[in-house]
Amino acid sequence: MHTLITSKPSLPSYHGLKFLRNSESLSLPTKTRNWLDCTKHGIRQRKSSSLKSKQMTTSLLQSEVWKWPLRTTVFISDLHADGDGLLASLVACGGIKKTGTADHQFKLTNHGQKMLFIFGGDFFDKGPSNLRLLRVLRLFIETGARVRILAGNHDIRVLFGMRSAGQTHDPYNGHFFIRMGAKAIPFLREIHDEFLSSKHSMKNIPDQQTCSGRLFPTKEWHQQFPTLASWIMPPAAIEREMRKIQYKSERFEKLCAKAGLTLRDVYAAAIQWQQLFLSEEGEFHWFFKRMRLAERKGSFLFIHAGIDDRVAAMLQRGNTLSALNQQFKKQIQGSPFEFYYGPIANSIRTKYRTIDMPLSAIGSKQIRKAGIHAIIHGHRNLLRGQRIALRKNLLHFECDITLDCDSRRKEGLKGAGAGATIIQADGHIIGISTDYPEIKLFHPESILSEK
Repeated sequence: MHTLITSKPSLPSYHGLKFLRNSESLSLPTKTRNWLDCTKHGIRQRKSSSLKSKQMTTSLLQSEVWKWPLRTTVFISDLHADGDGLLASLVACGGIKKTGTADHQFKLTNHGQKMLFIFGGDFFDKGPSNLRLLRVLRLFIETGARVRILAGNHDIRVLFGMRSAGQTHDPYNGHFFIRMGAKAIPFLREIHDEFLSSKHSMKNIPDQQTCSGRLFPTKEWHQQFPTLASWIMPPAAIEREMRKIQYKSERFEKLCAKAGLTLRDVYAAAIQWQQLFLSEEGEFHWFFKRMRLAERKGSFLFIHAGIDDRVAAMLQRGNTLSALNQQFKKQIQGSPFEFYYGPIANSIRTKYRTIDMPLSAIGSKQIRKAGIHAIIHGHRNLLRGQRIALRKNLLHFECDITLDCDSRRKEGLKGAGAGATIIQADGHIIGISTDYPEIKLFHPESILSEK
């Protein structure tokens, strides 16, 4: 028996679907279903039954007063180098109308002009074109849309890895380029093909041996890192990190050769990346400049992966989210080591595993005392649309719905990916995905009145 929805949400219209690439394989839902009636595809179940999970959710809603964003807020996460996934998701949320097949042929709808769009991180890796995705995102920003860009673990790993090329002498940070491993090779290939294909482009690049020395951590790094890292990492974590770097170092050059890249090509591509992203004149300098750790609207905290007790304590003590974002900006401009193995990085990496920094009942209570009642995040990819998870009596809306085409092929998902999570000022949360046949609706007022 379906829960009655007593208030009708404003559902998006899908304008210009025919102009999207692979539009014939896009299947966006039009009918609605109560989110809590979507069984395991609506609410995450482990030890508790579906009924128990619904009861726990209702109990939480009874004990809290939710504040809703002042404007409709759209959350799209984990686009992973797929510009088509971005355009299709913007159509899916009702934010744009596609007016032609070219990337620039779209415009904000009337609803889109009033919306806030939060992108939940992980723009790089996996998909067909990192550069095209960012160019499409830039076109969207230039329409005048209100946009927030959050950091994902893939984004920060690429930033630190590319920035560290040529710094292998640094005993703390000399491993970050190789740490990217095989995932970086398609991006390096993409940069090489677009910017380094002329006969003069390699003129000032040193020989193969010198380039190798500028990419792989030195012998001194292997000797010094375990000691230097001991003040921030436990012995087991250091040992795991050393094994990871050794494994990636042994495979990297062979994998590059398989992709048609020499180490000279790889080094040249890394230097080109630095010019594109770190130089003020670079085409993509705006990207990391706009990036922040988290965004808060009403009772909702938007973040890439999640929170732990340390972040909860910071927010409960009265530290503003602005201060946390400022700390994030300062740290990513400094030593990669201090950020990546420090407390804030868990917010872009956690999957609430035993190896991650914990969110305990105390942390959950602190975050709720700060007025945050729901975490909206990506990072954990799902195959049947968005899902609610209950962690330590704190609601998490998991919103990585596997948008990029390469991940979809790997996961066996049919058709192109599109979707968004929409939080409306009137008290509705809407989950739209091409991989679930109905629009998921979460409306606390209706849930409580039905009870």
